[in-house]
Amino acid sequence: MTTSASAFIKLDEEWGAHNYHPLPVVISEADGASVTDVEGNRYLDFLSGYSALNFGHRHPALIRAAHEQLDRLTLTSRAFHNDQFGLFCRELAQLTGTEMVLTMNTGAEAVESAIKVARKWAYEVKGVPADRAEIIVAAGNFHGRTTTIISFSDDAVAHDNYGPYTPGFITVPFGDADALRDAITSNTAAVLMEPIQGEAGVIVPPAGFWAAARAACDDNNVLLIADEIQSGLARTGKLFALDHEGVRADLYTLGKALGGGIIPVSAVIGRESVLGVLKPGQHGSTFGGYPVACAVGRKVVELLETGEFQQRSTELGSYLHERLNELVGHGVAEVRGRGLWAGVDLDPAGKSGREVSMGLRDNGVLCKETHERTLRFAPPLVITRDEIDQAIEALVKSMG
Repeated sequence: MTTSASAFIKLDEEWGAHNYHPLPVVISEADGASVTDVEGNRYLDFLSGYSALNFGHRHPALIRAAHEQLDRLTLTSRAFHNDQFGLFCRELAQLTGTEMVLTMNTGAEAVESAIKVARKWAYEVKGVPADRAEIIVAAGNFHGRTTTIISFSDDAVAHDNYGPYTPGFITVPFGDADALRDAITSNTAAVLMEPIQGEAGVIVPPAGFWAAARAACDDNNVLLIADEIQSGLARTGKLFALDHEGVRADLYTLGKALGGGIIPVSAVIGRESVLGVLKPGQHGSTFGGYPVACAVGRKVVELLETGEFQQRSTELGSYLHERLNELVGHGVAEVRGRGLWAGVDLDPAGKSGREVSMGLRDNGVLCKETHERTLRFAPPLVITRDEIDQAIEALVKSMG
């Protein structure tokens, strides 16, 4: 069998739909914070599958949990109970301080589910007139690529030429508490936002924004839904990015890291009085909450219970941001983020994000640009200080 990178890339381009523009590297093995391509080159992974690999590649405890479950039971569908589902729901709810768990598979499914639940709650509990429910979202958002979700995206690449679009969404500037409050009407069901916007370039809202958003929701009987699919599960140094502001959401959407970098696992978690509007047959998924997903998810919960990964993200994140900020004015225009998550805006007079990403690859680090001139650094939480130093050195070389 042909093993050269160019041969695999040719196969991808010939047979795969061109909905991605990956860097020209073909990964065949991975472990911890590193990956190896088909030609034996080793790289540091500074993208982590957009936070799906918070615990690194092939974490031994997660691999073991998956293997053990695969040897016993893989799928039942929710037509029957299985011995992992209830335990997973209880353990995830207890970890997060919530009351009920709705299991799905992908992040987009979790967001779609939260939208459905919020609308149903608005009609059946709040008393919004039929088909009038509105959900307030943020400019620059990214919540997935399903038809409903891209209906409220302002990214032309994600949005254009997929209409007709789903109505019922009101967009306000991210981080503008006054605009959010002004947008609320008697028909508002929920506010749905990322605590920190990932795809937009790791955008952190002004201090106090989330407290003001929570107050506006409370004053108007509106649900607050936090999309923690990228920002959650220790990525920013706390279990949820929203925890930095001391604010609780009514619903959270989770995904990516919840599957341990092994399989897709997602969930909507929150108050029973909200998720409880769903009755049998009204929403579901064949694979949502299947035994392998629950077994892996339970082990993810166990890893998070120790606080080790939250601490690593806090301490190593501080070091990462310190090193990145040394480059401001030397090829870097601005650095944003929290924990082991950083948006790095490149100097407009320098190389493009794609060019720097290619340079990083050539210097042993895998990263990816977003919006032309921003790099996202999101290494696995098992990264070390020495590996961060290696990545910073590679970035300096790549910008030169």
